[in-house]
Amino acid sequence: MKKTDSVPDKYDCIRLENQLCFPLYACAKEVVRRYREPLEHLGLTYTQYIVMMVFWEFGGMTEKELGIKVHLDSGTLAPLLKRLESMGLVTRSRPAENERQLYIDLTEKGLALKEEAIKVPPAMAACIDLPMDELMQLKALLDKALNRMEVTQ
Repeated sequence: MKKTDSVPDKYDCIRLENQLCFPLYACAKEVVRRYREPLEHLGLTYTQYIVMMVFWEFGGMTEKELGIKVHLDSGTLAPLLKRLESMGLVTRSRPAENERQLYIDLTEKGLALKEEAIKVPPAMAACIDLPMDELMQLKALLDKALNRMEVTQ
């Protein structure tokens, strides 16, 4: 039996074309892929770049504080931070007053990389071919959705 377009069926909710999650996933994957080339010049992966942007903006912090800012857990952050440390970009230390906390800070080399990083946003400017007002609207909606999801956790 052929379904008519005007009559919804119970399976419409699981059609790929009706999903919000799929275009979000596919778009995010494509944007991250397009970051590869400009980030090669910095020697960073996309996730490492996100972490470094947080340090460039806020300075040193605990692994827990960083995880909250970048929405990553310790299991994901620990190897990433070890790699950044082996690259000479950050230091990891445990304060004597609370050895359970891991404190991460930029090295001089990590701070100096900030100058090269300012070339990445212009290289990515044409990644999503939308007018600036629509890009800002998209970002505002995604921020709003993310904030509401955080509240319900």
